[in-house]
Amino acid sequence: MSITQYLGLPFAQHALAAAALVALACGLIGPFVITRGMAFAVHGTSELAFTGAAAGLLVADNAIAGALVGAVVVGGLIGALGVRERERDSSIGVILAAGMGLGVLLLGFYHGFATEATNILFGDIFGVSSGQLLLLGVIALAVTVTMAVIYRPLLFASVDPEVAVARGVPVRLLGIVFLFILAFTVTEAAQVVGTLLVLSLAITPAAAAHRLANSPLVVAILSVVFALVAADGGLLASFESTSVKPSVFVVAISFGIYVVARLAGPWCKNARRGAGAPGGGAAGGVGATGGGEPPGGGSAPTGAAA
Repeated sequence: MSITQYLGLPFAQHALAAAALVALACGLIGPFVITRGMAFAVHGTSELAFTGAAAGLLVADNAIAGALVGAVVVGGLIGALGVRERERDSSIGVILAAGMGLGVLLLGFYHGFATEATNILFGDIFGVSSGQLLLLGVIALAVTVTMAVIYRPLLFASVDPEVAVARGVPVRLLGIVFLFILAFTVTEAAQVVGTLLVLSLAITPAAAAHRLANSPLVVAILSVVFALVAADGGLLASFESTSVKPSVFVVAISFGIYVVARLAGPWCKNARRGAGAPGGGAAGGVGATGGGEPPGGGSAPTGAAA
């Protein structure tokens, strides 16, 4: 079958829509994951989606619902145990080890078909039903709205947390809210590429965007675009090679974008310097330089947080 013929089938349409929704959410949170140094939190949360899926199968025969509930629990545990930044990675490591062991135990008590739980590990984008697509849409909408509301104070708290605290920004509360957003998004992304490869959508596009731009807004836009290209591009490529799982193509395209961005990064940096030399620099560099002033200038983040 050709790609055009595939696009006329409901399962392919659902898959492309689901991939686009996941890419949107991942592209929005990715820049903050990079700025806040939370790559390990993405990995830990994605792995523990398997534990939630196993619990959901055992209790309600619903792996997706279980994974989402598990995301809330994991986000809360990381927020409670990793109060200090230097404690966060060790706390995630402890939670990850205990959670994976619990997941294996729970799956051992489940006597039905365990493919739904294992699909969380490797992704099953072509198995997305209308109900699951609706759920993905609700999650993507919730992530988008929440990120729009907390964007400015969260950016300020991520760039310079000490100054943000002094300005009255609720840094700890914002961190916990972002953890929950991260947990939901990672669990959502696991349906496309699986928990083992979720970094390819939650981190790689944002890392590539950071190589090409300094402005936080431009980085966010590029991150979303790169994630969309990788997710839907990977699905379209899989239509031509049905023997290879879509997640493989998604990862390959995402990595390819990063390699190109890595090579083009120095040229872009030199071009920005040349353009900004006569005027003395660009205002959008706050996101990359970590200056003490809040993004956008003035005390706007404090007001936004209030």
